[in-house]
Amino acid sequence: MAREGNPLVLGGVIGDVLNPFTTLVSLRVCFSNREISNGYELRPSHVVNRPRVSVGGDDLRTFYTLVMVDADAPSPSNPFLREYLHWMVTDIPATTSAVFGRDVMFYESPQPSEGIHRLVFVLFKQLGRDTVFAPEWRQNFNSRSFAEINNLIPAAAVYFNCQRERGCGGRRTE
Repeated sequence: MAREGNPLVLGGVIGDVLNPFTTLVSLRVCFSNREISNGYELRPSHVVNRPRVSVGGDDLRTFYTLVMVDADAPSPSNPFLREYLHWMVTDIPATTSAVFGRDVMFYESPQPSEGIHRLVFVLFKQLGRDTVFAPEWRQNFNSRSFAEINNLIPAAAVYFNCQRERGCGGRRTE
């Protein structure tokens, strides 16, 4: 994986959430039929419903875990809840989508109140089916530790930026 020009490095995802890794499969994430790419800007109103997620690969006997974390919770200037776990799906067969996996942490839509938040999707390759267990809480999730505990290998990642809706909290004019 080349470091220079890598959007995961430039966006601080490599470093804050993950160590450098080699992408193993494709990962497509779509909110309301819009495919996101690294650094894509979305508002909370765009991410109310869980996205459609497609996983590449070539062997249905290979399983993946998907996590969605906020790398900047509760605010980018003071991310003391980093990483906040918004969603987790385990046992996703390669070549399919997240709907074929097991939702172990239901989707909780991001509601950033301050600053621009990086919402990161990480796809991990599992050793086998039914080998990954959900954490007990969402705040202070740690992708690196989670991977180590569950024998997972980072396989793909993508992130988008999210900030509160425009016009919130401003002065009203009559």
